[in-house]
Amino acid sequence: MIDGSEERVRWLDDEEMAAWRSYTEGSALLEHRLNRELHAAHDLSIADYEILVRLSEQPDRQQRMSELAKDVAHSKSRISHQIRRLENAELVRRNDCPDDGRGVLAVLTDRGEEVLRAAAPSHVASVREHLIDLLEPAEKQVLAAVFERVRTRLRDHAEP
Repeated sequence: MIDGSEERVRWLDDEEMAAWRSYTEGSALLEHRLNRELHAAHDLSIADYEILVRLSEQPDRQQRMSELAKDVAHSKSRISHQIRRLENAELVRRNDCPDDGRGVLAVLTDRGEEVLRAAAPSHVASVREHLIDLLEPAEKQVLAAVFERVRTRLRDHAEP
């Protein structure tokens, strides 16, 4: 927490700064490349693709929008905007939640599933080329463990 006192700041040493900068630049470059390739080939963003994937994994290809927002780490307003765009493309539709009159379900359409099936092979190939195949088996385990800790920490301390 920032309290204005430099004496309490745990500044990054050279090794930590190198790790941080490698992460920030590498993740930005990776996301940009994957997004560009997915958009060029299938007119989808990574965020759109991830929503389609998450819905395809759900029973009946549907999920409450609030849960979907949490699963993809987006705000409710951002997920609503994305779902609206996906609805306009007829990849997703909204249904009222039968268990809760206030709830809304995002539902993957047949067209959405077709688009996902068409996009998946090239996207997975890109993920392999630009990340997975660059890692040794032990590095994959470390990467998964590190980001599981990050995800857990940030979800446990999520902003309202």
